[in-house]
Amino acid sequence: MSYQVFARKYRPKTFDDVLGQDHVVRTLRNAIAQKRLAHAYLFVGPRGTGKTTTARILAKALNCTNGPKADFDPDEDVCVEIAEGRSLDVLEIDGASNNSVDDVRNIRESVRFAPARGQFKIYYIDEVHMLSTAAFNALLKTLEEPPEYVKFIFATTEPNKILPTILSRCQRFDLRPIPSEIIASHLLHIAKQEGIQLHESAAWAIAKGADGGMRDAQSMLDQLVAFCGDTITEANVLDVFGFTSRETVASVIGSLLARDTPAALATVQREAEAGRELSQLLGELIGAIRALLVAKLDPTTGGDGIPAETWAALRASADNYPPERLLSVIDVFAETEARMKWASNKRLHLEIGLIKAVQTLGEVRLSDVIKVLAGAADHLDSPVTYAKAPPPAAAAPSAPAEPEPAPAAPAPEEPAPPPPPAAAADPPPPKTESVLSLDELIATAPDEPEPEPEPPKADTPPWKPEPAAEPPAPKADPMEEFYKDPLIQTALEMFEATLKR
Repeated sequence: MSYQVFARKYRPKTFDDVLGQDHVVRTLRNAIAQKRLAHAYLFVGPRGTGKTTTARILAKALNCTNGPKADFDPDEDVCVEIAEGRSLDVLEIDGASNNSVDDVRNIRESVRFAPARGQFKIYYIDEVHMLSTAAFNALLKTLEEPPEYVKFIFATTEPNKILPTILSRCQRFDLRPIPSEIIASHLLHIAKQEGIQLHESAAWAIAKGADGGMRDAQSMLDQLVAFCGDTITEANVLDVFGFTSRETVASVIGSLLARDTPAALATVQREAEAGRELSQLLGELIGAIRALLVAKLDPTTGGDGIPAETWAALRASADNYPPERLLSVIDVFAETEARMKWASNKRLHLEIGLIKAVQTLGEVRLSDVIKVLAGAADHLDSPVTYAKAPPPAAAAPSAPAEPEPAPAAPAPEEPAPPPPPAAAADPPPPKTESVLSLDELIATAPDEPEPEPEPPKADTPPWKPEPAAEPPAPKADPMEEFYKDPLIQTALEMFEATLKR
């Protein structure tokens, strides 16, 4: 028997073998068990995520012996014929090469014939978005009301190119990129079955390079076996495909968090001279920063493949920055990634992005100044206290005038003292000693009241006029007390500033 590549040899045969698409498998299983089978299905997803494989498994479940049933025997004749693509009842059509109205007309004519062996006649059209608009319109009526024994299964990577009238007639299933952990675990399983010693770090490097595609990962493993033989290390993966090691990513992130720009640029230079893909390095940096940001919010998360000791050191370094700083770094790298996509000199843009990221971590923002001002009271040895304000009557003028003694005069009775002027309001009740804020201190500081006239004494003769009163002393500036406030003095000392009056 001729050699088969891993992607074909280890293709899933049943629903249980499908990895990373549990939501699709569960829905199809329940539909078969409840006999709620639609007449048209659409599988959408990136390359290598299992669209064709899932379509073939569904065809097996529909046409297996005593079917439809989800738990079928993949080794029976009907299922083997479907898996090998030679079943008369399951027609696989390439939408890229059969995209004309004439090809659709052939499909419309063949649906009139009953299935030869199974219960259903299944048409699987791959890359269905390649059909022309006229071909889509020619298929509408047949797709909407096909015979009971006909099922349509479509697959595409670009659903936006399919007419809405086609989409509305199908049950859509979105296949997601397969997580790196699942890909790495499956590669280790394949290596064990083939007698190959695949290091775990190498499996993880392949999984990260596959970018969610299981078929890509299996193809890379096949190539590595041809290159390395029975033992595959992470260094082999990096040399063959130009990927960046997790240690290199951790080194750049560590230099970034330490704001060591020369070290980060030196690492980029080494990677560029070694022929590494710098766009892939930037993607790894964004993923590592994202993992650190998530770890600050959820400490139970892992390190995205970075070794445990290195990850612990990176987390300790990231504790010196708030989450919004890490978000700013991701924004800088995202802008750099957009520029690198179309730039010929990718190294230049990556180095500029690293310099900007270091500056972003070290810059002082307005929010930082506000936090320092808000926490200035914490730098005092004890809370600021203010003694109760003295009553207004006790305030003496700065230059008191001594009253001249008035000559005595007989008076029949003591006259009542005149009432105080109406403009002079009663002072607010004094507060006891407590901690006051600056705004409260300014609001409660009383103005200097004018001295009330003394009542005439009993022996003052009514015929002699009162002596002219001395002009009142100038009022004390209430802001002087504000400037002498201990909190204001502490803030001035911290920022080495002065107040303009």
